[in-house]
Amino acid sequence: MPKSISRPARFIRSTQSASDKDEPLKEDIRLLGRLLGDVLREQEGEAVFNVVETIRQTAVRFRRESDAQAAADLDRLLKKLTRDQTISVVRAFSYFSHLANIAEDQHHIRRRRAHLLAGSASQPGSVALALDRLDATGIGAGKVRQFFDRALISPVLTAHPTEVQRKSILDAEHAIAKLLAERDRQLTPREQAANTEMLRAKVATLWQTRMLRYNKLTVADEIENALSYYRITFLHELPGLYQDIEDELDQRHGRKPRAGSKALPPFMQMGSWIGGDRDGNPNVNAGTMRHALKRQSTTILDFYLEQCHALGAELSISTLLVDVSSELQALAEASSDTSPHRQDEPYRRALVGIYARLAATARLLGAGEIPLREVAPAAPYADVDEFTRDLQVLSDSLRSHHGTALIKPRLAALRRATEIFGFHLATLDMRQSSDVHERVLAELFARAGVAADYAGLGEEEKVKLLLAELAQPRLLYTPYLRYSDETAAELEVMRTAREIRSRYGERAIRNYIISHTETLSDMLEVLVLQRESGLLRHDSVGQELMVIPLFETIPDLRHAADIMEQWLAQPLVKQLVKRRGMLQEVMLGYSDSNKDGGFLTSNWELYKAETRLVELFARHGVTLRLFHGRGGTVGRGGGPSYEAILAQPPGTVNGQIRLTEQGEIIASKFSNPEIGRRNLELLVAATLEASLLPHSDDPQQSAQLAKFEAVMEELSERAYRAYRALVYETPGFTDYFFAATPIAEIAELNIGSRPASRKASRRIEDLRAIPWGFSWGQCRLLLPGWYGFGSAVASWLEDGPSSKTSRLATLRGMVQQWPFFATLLSNMDMVLAKTDLAVASRYAELVADKKLRKAVFTRIVEEHEQTVACLAKITGQSERLAENPLLARSIKNRFAYLDPLNHLQVELIKRHRAVAGKPEKIDARVHRGIHLSINGVAAGLRNTG
Repeated sequence: MPKSISRPARFIRSTQSASDKDEPLKEDIRLLGRLLGDVLREQEGEAVFNVVETIRQTAVRFRRESDAQAAADLDRLLKKLTRDQTISVVRAFSYFSHLANIAEDQHHIRRRRAHLLAGSASQPGSVALALDRLDATGIGAGKVRQFFDRALISPVLTAHPTEVQRKSILDAEHAIAKLLAERDRQLTPREQAANTEMLRAKVATLWQTRMLRYNKLTVADEIENALSYYRITFLHELPGLYQDIEDELDQRHGRKPRAGSKALPPFMQMGSWIGGDRDGNPNVNAGTMRHALKRQSTTILDFYLEQCHALGAELSISTLLVDVSSELQALAEASSDTSPHRQDEPYRRALVGIYARLAATARLLGAGEIPLREVAPAAPYADVDEFTRDLQVLSDSLRSHHGTALIKPRLAALRRATEIFGFHLATLDMRQSSDVHERVLAELFARAGVAADYAGLGEEEKVKLLLAELAQPRLLYTPYLRYSDETAAELEVMRTAREIRSRYGERAIRNYIISHTETLSDMLEVLVLQRESGLLRHDSVGQELMVIPLFETIPDLRHAADIMEQWLAQPLVKQLVKRRGMLQEVMLGYSDSNKDGGFLTSNWELYKAETRLVELFARHGVTLRLFHGRGGTVGRGGGPSYEAILAQPPGTVNGQIRLTEQGEIIASKFSNPEIGRRNLELLVAATLEASLLPHSDDPQQSAQLAKFEAVMEELSERAYRAYRALVYETPGFTDYFFAATPIAEIAELNIGSRPASRKASRRIEDLRAIPWGFSWGQCRLLLPGWYGFGSAVASWLEDGPSSKTSRLATLRGMVQQWPFFATLLSNMDMVLAKTDLAVASRYAELVADKKLRKAVFTRIVEEHEQTVACLAKITGQSERLAENPLLARSIKNRFAYLDPLNHLQVELIKRHRAVAGKPEKIDARVHRGIHLSINGVAAGLRNTG
C-alpha cells in the first residue's frame, strides 16, 4: 500500500499551482493507503501484505509506465494466488478504492473552502453565480422572488439495486471522512498523533466489518438505508441552504436580513420511491407503504423532538430581565411545566408544552419510543401547520423583545424544517406498470358485468368505456365477491394511499406514476382505480393523486405528446388540472430508452419529446413539470446534474423539476453533509439559470438551432441502426452478454429487493436497465454510454452534398453553440475515459464460443475506435477529459488499483462457472470473492448504476 508520513495542518492559498493544490489529496491517499497496509500486515500477516504490495507496484508500473513486462508479471502474479490470498487481495484493493473516494470528497470540500476563504469569484453551480448571471441580464429581484414562490425542485431517492455498500460500511467510512477533515485544522503534534491512531482504528474496523450482505435486502432495509441520509445530510443541510439563499437575496436586494422570517416558501422538497414503487417488485405493497410513512414520520418527529429539547436548554430567557409577547405567555401557561424553578422562564415552559404535544403526535403516527419522556401528557397536533404556528409564536416574541439574535442558531432552521418535511419527511410516489392496471380493471369489469373482455377491446373502445365509468358514481368493486390476489392487493394499495394522506397530510402521497404508458387508456385506468378507492370523488373535494405517465422506450417517447394531447383534451382531466393550479407532470425514462435505442438516440428522443411537450402544454395553458428518471451511469441519464439541467431544451424547466437519485449515487452525493449541501445547491442554481436566463429569439440563431437539430436527427437514426444491429439483431448477442459480463453474479448479490429481470427470461428486452448498465461497467466497456456514436458520425461525414470538411465544421459548431450537444459529448468523454478494451478483452475470454466471441468483440472494438476517433475530430482533443484534468488524473490513478480487481474477477468467475449446476462443488470463498470484486470495481468507477 502507498506509504506516507504524518504532516502538519495545511493552509491552502489561491496562488498555488495545480500540482500544489492536489498535493493534500495525494497526501491523504498516501496516508490512508499506509494505514490500510499496516492493518493488512497486522490482520493477515507479512506474507499477504507482501503479495498485495507486489501486485500494487506491478499494476502501477503496468498502468502508468505502459511496461509490457509488467503486464505479463501482473498476470502471472494474479494466477498463482491461492483462494485465501485472492480474497485478501480483492478486499485490499476494494477498500483502497473506498478510501480514495473519501479522500477525493474531502479534497473537493477543501478546495471549495479555499475559494471561499480567498474571496474568489463565485463558482459555477453556486446560487451566487446564478444570481450574478441573472443580474447581468437585467432579471430583477421581483422575478427571482416570483421564481421561488412557484418553484418545485425535488430530488427523489429510489432503491435501485446498484448500491452495493452495507450501511455498516457507510457508517465506518463516514467516521473516516470526519477524521480526515480534522487534519485540515491546525493540530498540535499530540492531536495529530491521536487523529492518526483513530484513523488507524477506523480503517481496522472497516477491514473487520463484513462488506457483503448474507441475506437479500428487504424493502424495510432499503427504507432504513435511505433514512440514514436524512440524518446525515438533508435534515440539517436543506434548512441551511434555504438560509444561505435568503441571506444572499437580502444582501443583493438591499434588505435587512430577517432572521426566522418566512421569506422563501418550501420550493425544494424531498421525494421517495422506496416502499411505493411496485413496478416489477412483488415485495412492495400496501404494507410497505404504511411502513415507509411510519418510519419517515418517526425520523422527522425524532428530529423535531431533539431540536425542541435543545431549544429548551438554550432559551433560558427570564421575564425578570426581558418581556415576552402575550401569545408566548399563553403558550407557557398552557404547558404542563409547573416547576417553580422555571416560573420566570416562559420560553422553556412553552417548549415543554410543545415537546409534549410533539411526543403525543409521534405516538399517534406510530412511533414506538420517544427519545426523552415528556413532563406530562398533552394533546397531539392536528397537523404540522399547528406545530409551525407555535414555533412562530416563539420567533415573533424573540424578535419583538431584543431576541432576534437567538432565532437564527436553531429556531429558524427548525421552523423551516417543518415547512420542508412536514410530519411525512418526504413525498412517497406510487408506481405500477400499466399492464397490471389493465388486468385489474379487466377483472373488475368482468365481475361487475360491465365488460366481459376489457383487455381485448381496441383503444377507442377502452377509452369510451373508461370515460363512461368515470361519469357515474357507482363502484365496480363489491365486498361480496372474491377477487384475485393481484386485484385485491392493488385495490388495497389505493385505499392505503387514501389512509396515508388522511393520517400524514396530503403531501405524504400525491403522485401516481404509470410505467410503460403507451396509450390514453393507460392513464384513464388509474383514474378509475382511484375512483374505486375513494381518492377520486364526484364532489370535487380534490383528494386525487396526480396521474403521471412514464414514457420509457423510444416509441413511447415519440408518442408522448400525442398521448398528452388526448389527455389534456378530456373535460374531467381539465377539471383535475385546474384544481392543481394548471399543472401536470410527465416522467421521462432515461434507462429503458437507452437500452432500447442506444446512447445517442435515447438522448435525442428525450430532447425531442421535451420540446414537443413544451409546445403542447403552452397551447393548453398548462404548466409542465418534467420528472427525469436519471440513473447513475451516463448510459442511464447520469453525469453532472448542473450541466444536464442547463442543457435541457428552452422552456422545459420553468421552475419545476423532479429527478431521481439512484443506487450508489445517493451515497456519492449525500453521505457527506458538505458534499450533500453542494449537490443540493447545484440543483437550485441550475434550475434558476435554466428557468430565468433569457433564450435568444434571434432569427439567425433559431435557424442555426434548426440546422443543428436536423443534423442530430440524422446522427440519431444512424446510431440507432448501429446499436440495434449489435444488441438486438446479432445472433447470439444475448449469450455473449451473459457470458462476457458478470450479470449472472450481479443478480445473485444481495443489493436490492427488486429482481434483476422483469420476467424469468434471458431476453435483453426483459432485463432491467439497471443491471444491464451495471454489468457493462464491471467489465470496463460501459457500452451503453457510447456505442453507435462512431458509426453515426463517420457515416454522416462521408454522406451528403456538402464536403466532409464542411460537415465536420458543423459538428464543431454544435459543440460550441449548443449546450445539449456539448453536454452529450462531455458525458461520453467521461465514459470513454473509464473504458478499457484490454481489460474488457479478458472478460470476452469468458465466452466459450470462440466464433461468437470474435464476431461480437471485434465489432465492439471497431466501434470504440471509431467513436474515439470521431470525438477527437469534433473536439480537437485526442486525450480524454482534456477539459477536466482533475477528473482525468483521478480516473487514471484509479486504474492501477482497478486492474487487479478486474483480472481477479475474471479468474474467479471462470472457477465459479466451471462448477455451475454442481452445488456440492461450489466454493463459497470463490463466490464471495466475485461479489467483493464487484463491490470494489463499483467503488472505483463511482457512477456505475
